[in-house]
Order: sequence, then C-alpha cells, then structure tokens
Amino acid sequence: MSPRAVYRHVVHTIRHAPEGGITYETFCAAPDCGAESGPRDEQEAAQDWSLRHTGHTGHDLFRRVFTDHAKVTRAE
Repeated sequence: MSPRAVYRHVVHTIRHAPEGGITYETFCAAPDCGAESGPRDEQEAAQDWSLRHTGHTGHDLFRRVFTDHAKVTRAE
C-alpha cells in the first residue's frame, strides 16, 4: 500500500500590525551621493533631513521608504 497525503487549503489574511509601528527613511538619489536619513519614527523627521540635505548640497531627488510590520492570521 502506497502512502497518501491529504492537503487542505487554509485561508489567511495579512494586515498592518500597529504595535510594530512604521519607519520612515529617505535616500539621496543624486549620482555618487549615497547619503541617507537613517530610520526615523516620524515622517516629518525624514522629510526635514531631505530638506536640510538639499540646502547643503543642492541635491533634489530622493527615494522615500516607508516600512511597516504586518501580521498574518488564519481566517475563521
């Protein structure tokens, strides 16, 4: 007798987990710069860093990254 496997599909959902918070970062996209704000808890802090960096360097293109935490739960 050959072994048999039974598979069953279980539905899950993924949602933002507020307890994990959100991190904001900006990265200068000017050629050969590489400067970055570092992770900040407040969006305004990352934006302020970009404004100061532009004032000091004239660089005006940035990549913004918003990172959150998500939790996967089994649907009922």
